[in-house]
Amino acid sequence: MADSLTKLYVGEEAAGFISASLLSGETLAKGNITLLPNVAFKVNLKSFDLSASSVVDATCDFTDTGDITYAEKALAPDNFGLNKQMCKKDWLSTYAGASMRVGADGTLPANFQEYIVGHAGALVGQENEKSIWQGDEDNTGEFDGFEVQCLADATVVDVSGTTLSAANIVAELGKVRDAIKDANYGQEDLGIYIPTSAMKFYISAQAALGYQDQFHVGVSEANFEGTKLILAPGMSADRMIAARKTNLFYATDLVNNLAEVKVIDMTENDGSDNVRLVMKWNAGVGYATGSDIVYYNS
Repeated sequence: MADSLTKLYVGEEAAGFISASLLSGETLAKGNITLLPNVAFKVNLKSFDLSASSVVDATCDFTDTGDITYAEKALAPDNFGLNKQMCKKDWLSTYAGASMRVGADGTLPANFQEYIVGHAGALVGQENEKSIWQGDEDNTGEFDGFEVQCLADATVVDVSGTTLSAANIVAELGKVRDAIKDANYGQEDLGIYIPTSAMKFYISAQAALGYQDQFHVGVSEANFEGTKLILAPGMSADRMIAARKTNLFYATDLVNNLAEVKVIDMTENDGSDNVRLVMKWNAGVGYATGSDIVYYNS
């Protein structure tokens, strides 16, 4: 009987696989929001602010002036999993089968097992990117993304939108710019997060306007009048979010035993020719201060 091969990674050993999967999406791969990597249960996002009236003329006495606004908002990542089973005999006649141990129940080679994990990880990263922005916890495999949270939050600054196009993208971005609080405008970590369709429209509009006399040659710089435009492939069409990176958070736990990756050869367990892939992780997003966010929604 052929030997069976089971690879098990849990906790810190699984961190490399889970991290590569979750962070493969555009938003996290480029560090466009703040990553909180060691959140097993929940984390409190803190918001602290002093009123302008706190600044007064100095005197010999200590006088408490102004107001303090302090709030905490809990971010609790949800738990997710991926379970897949395949039969080894389906691979015996393939390229992978050429590397399998001799016998009808030959073992899948280690490099192919790594490929399986990598391929599944790419899918996880893609779905994770979508959840970050347009996810809805009522849908299986998703957590509430920024769109759902902003829509439900009365403190978020709402901008009424329309169907975006190359003809109106500049004017619509102007509406978002105008709604940004003066205290946030010009901050280094401020950006306007836009979906792929909107980025295409903006590049097209810049080309039509003859950006740096290049017109349709090359790619225009991704900023709008000095404010960074940040591509968010997981965002819904006709949506935009203006926010500071330090106010947008992604929480997961890359080192706890909740993180798990398994490739299990079932031959010695139940006599079957099946191989199972198991991945487990947790994830969620949130923000600290809703009033510092502008949400453009059609």
